[in-house]
Amino acid sequence: MQIESIDFNEFKPIIYDIVKELLEEERNKQKELKIPVISNFELYERVVKIEEELRHQRELIKIILEQMDKRFEQIDKRFEQIDKRFEQVDKKFEQITTRLDRFMFWSLGLVVSATLTIIGYMHYFIK
Repeated sequence: MQIESIDFNEFKPIIYDIVKELLEEERNKQKELKIPVISNFELYERVVKIEEELRHQRELIKIILEQMDKRFEQIDKRFEQIDKRFEQVDKKFEQITTRLDRFMFWSLGLVVSATLTIIGYMHYFIK
């Protein structure tokens, strides 16, 4: 038997019937399992809704990222202000330490001169 001599048109109705039976069996199985049959149009509508939601989510993410960038800029500005305040505090501490150093030197000088004066008076009057 040669393949060239077979007429495939004879088998078309048989194949069609087999496919039809298989589809019917599959539909019956779906009905038994209570699986909802979804049409192509319903699937298309769902896909469109999902795409719209994804687009909306992307827009929300962009907005959130922009707000985060603004917030980080505000935080950077605050850190710069804090740095300036620390520099001011450092300058004030330096001024205070120089004043304390001067006070210590003057106090030491006064104590030494008062001590020497008292020793001198005692030495002069006790003799």
